[in-house]
Amino acid sequence: MRLDSKIVHIGVCTDTKTGALSTPIYQSATFRHPALGESTGFDYTRSQNPTRKVLEEGIATLEGGAVGLAFSSGMAAITAILMIYKSGDHLVVVEDCYGGTYRVIDKIFSNFGLTVSFVDGSSKEEVAQAITPLTKAILVETPTNPLMKIVDIRAIIALAQEMNIHTIVDNTFLTPYFQRPLELGADIVIHSGTKYLAGHNDLVCGLVVARDAELGARIRYVQNSTGGVLGPSDSWLLIRSIKTLALRMEKHNENSQIIAKWLKKHPKVVNVYYPGLMEHPGKEIHDSQSSGYGGMLSFVVDNSQLAAQVLRKVKLIRFAESLGGVESLITLPAVQTHADVPSDVRERLGISDCLLRLSVGIEDAQDIITDLEQALSE
Repeated sequence: MRLDSKIVHIGVCTDTKTGALSTPIYQSATFRHPALGESTGFDYTRSQNPTRKVLEEGIATLEGGAVGLAFSSGMAAITAILMIYKSGDHLVVVEDCYGGTYRVIDKIFSNFGLTVSFVDGSSKEEVAQAITPLTKAILVETPTNPLMKIVDIRAIIALAQEMNIHTIVDNTFLTPYFQRPLELGADIVIHSGTKYLAGHNDLVCGLVVARDAELGARIRYVQNSTGGVLGPSDSWLLIRSIKTLALRMEKHNENSQIIAKWLKKHPKVVNVYYPGLMEHPGKEIHDSQSSGYGGMLSFVVDNSQLAAQVLRKVKLIRFAESLGGVESLITLPAVQTHADVPSDVRERLGISDCLLRLSVGIEDAQDIITDLEQALSE
């Protein structure tokens, strides 16, 4: 079955007793045991729920992994991954990662003895130099958030396998529709399912897929022990949302290419970061490991007052955090999503008060351009 069909058929006819086309919402905290020492496979919803099970098996299928796990948020998913490591372990992480990832590693897990080196993930040499005898994993995003840097997934995997450490890929921006890191040899994929997988700005959730069953079991143990699970109603909503993923991602992709090219020509735009542009650094690598460019782009305007003006004047596009929904959203990472990244680090990376991040929705592309044009005008 082709990927498009697999996406549509997640959760179809899983209830064989009734023949329900849609997976039911099993809104139950606990389940009756048939007899002493016997179980239906479901005992308590924190441990497993039939609706969540369908979702978890579905995302594992789409990513080509052995074990899928659904969490209450993307940060809960990342936290569970970090908890399989112990005090004294070291991680190598892309420096321009999502601000919440940076914060939880730098401010929370550092308190428990987990150490980290933040590096330019687009440089294999810099990643290699950061690895120590205590390193247990390399965590990357590609494209990165918000600078859209491209990480060579195959090169990182080869490096990690040579050192017998994990490769973890945050696949939020591209989803399994455009990129499947596990099939390239990565060990773990993370999603903020809130974004493109849910796709409608109405659901907060996180997903993890492990390529190996044993590693998946370790993460499931953390999930059950700490309890950051996705509830049955939200699991059902995510199943329903994923069914249109292929259609939505194609439209996001189409719109973003049109808008990136338009922004590139605007006299007040200094730079545009989008992997679909021919001159984007790492485009050749991106094209070798992904089948599309997604709906995220960032652009730099010529002064910070103009950036603030754009946020104030947009009408169709909404000034809001998050991304990946059907509606276009715009934000200023330096003061929102990446505010917890130290200012000197932001300045060095180029996450300035002139950098705007645009999550391109599925509206008509010309309407989005018209809104940007009036917002950029004096």
